[in-house]
Amino acid sequence: MAVRIHSARSPVDDHASVGEAPPDNRLALLDQAFYEGHRAAGQREVMQVGWVYERPVDFDQLEDFSQNLGRGLLGRLIERSPLPFGRHRWVAAPPPRRITVAEGARPRAEVGDWFDECTQLPVDPESGPGWRIDVTPLSDGSTAISLVLSHYVIDGIGGALAVTEAILKLPRHLGYPPPRSRTPLQALIQDTRETAQELPSVARAVVAAAREARRRRDEGDRATPARPIAATGTDEPVVAPSVWIRFAQDEWNARAGDLGGTHSTLAAAFTARLDERMGREHGGVDGVPVLLTLNDRTTADDARAIAVKFVRARIGTADITTNLTGARAAIKAALARAQETPDEAEELVPLTPFTPQRAWRQLADYAIDDPEQPAVCSNLGDTGPAAIRPDGTLCDAAFARGASQHLTRRRLARIGSQAHVYYGTATEMNMVTIYVCAFRPGAVSTRAELRDLVAQVAADFGLSGRIE
Repeated sequence: MAVRIHSARSPVDDHASVGEAPPDNRLALLDQAFYEGHRAAGQREVMQVGWVYERPVDFDQLEDFSQNLGRGLLGRLIERSPLPFGRHRWVAAPPPRRITVAEGARPRAEVGDWFDECTQLPVDPESGPGWRIDVTPLSDGSTAISLVLSHYVIDGIGGALAVTEAILKLPRHLGYPPPRSRTPLQALIQDTRETAQELPSVARAVVAAAREARRRRDEGDRATPARPIAATGTDEPVVAPSVWIRFAQDEWNARAGDLGGTHSTLAAAFTARLDERMGREHGGVDGVPVLLTLNDRTTADDARAIAVKFVRARIGTADITTNLTGARAAIKAALARAQETPDEAEELVPLTPFTPQRAWRQLADYAIDDPEQPAVCSNLGDTGPAAIRPDGTLCDAAFARGASQHLTRRRLARIGSQAHVYYGTATEMNMVTIYVCAFRPGAVSTRAELRDLVAQVAADFGLSGRIE
């Protein structure tokens, strides 16, 4: 994860200097769009970082780590604007609660179930807490630690940065005010004034939206998805199957080189092969469309919640387990196209505060109905030496991944299928971690089925790893 840690006197600190104006605490428009879009669609997304120690942990150091997290990017919550078309703001969160420790030991074989259960515990980006740490001892003497944080407070790489800063005891002085520090009248006047100042960019966005509407009308209605859209299911909560597999990093890198690719190309190829073995359909296109996430957080002073971009590469699978040159070329071409092609969606972002919930729900349905149904490969980069020491000492295993809260059988049926791979490395531990969240009715619907599938995909590439 190539993100620079901020110095003792960074621009973040300078904003809080005596005599200077407080920083602009409004959410970035994309952050607000991400939150409001999911909220309207009934989605709640979280990120989880998990650590495993093959021994008991130092709880005093772990509690210190928790307190330090509250002094960084996780020490904030979202406060809604009193205007229905206003910008939301960041406010300072109260001090974090104490770590929750399970009373009894959990069987080691159930550690994956325990991590899943932790993703469903309450976190809330508005009312708080925006994140939580849970710990359980395991029956073999080891210990599992879970950090679950609201995806609307920070994204995966930003979360890794926040963890690193907390372990290194590097607080941020973001200068956010406490909740409800403005009176209702002050908030109404300030938000109205700032909304008026943004009207020129809103007008340009309206023109861009009209142009996009005409383009879609000329192209005709979106092609009918190749998969049937299920309308069955209940509101019973479910957790989609997930497993994680660990490889020796030197073996992973050597295998990637033998196949003519890079370590990250092998991760994308792993994703495409997983998708192929699941039998997912992609609207008749050749190969497997893989959505690659790219880090857009180039400096540690970037306080956005969401700082990623997406690039879609179409990866052929004919000889993917023996030759990565085709996948490497496809990814390179997709990255070049992304750099050369302006993101038309950016023109529409100023409309975020004015977008009604019905429109957000329609956009969510539009994404679900994407006929290509891409697999997703999220490259989280290298953890760095600090983020793998939550109790001050080196852990034995670690992962990071995203998860959905309050997912229902009805929504699962509506989505149809999913293949999402989270790829990360820990050079100091000589470890590559692949976390897989995937399901497809009739092929993969349980953790046991997913374990078998992931083991088969690893074997396809001549790799073996530990699955939990």
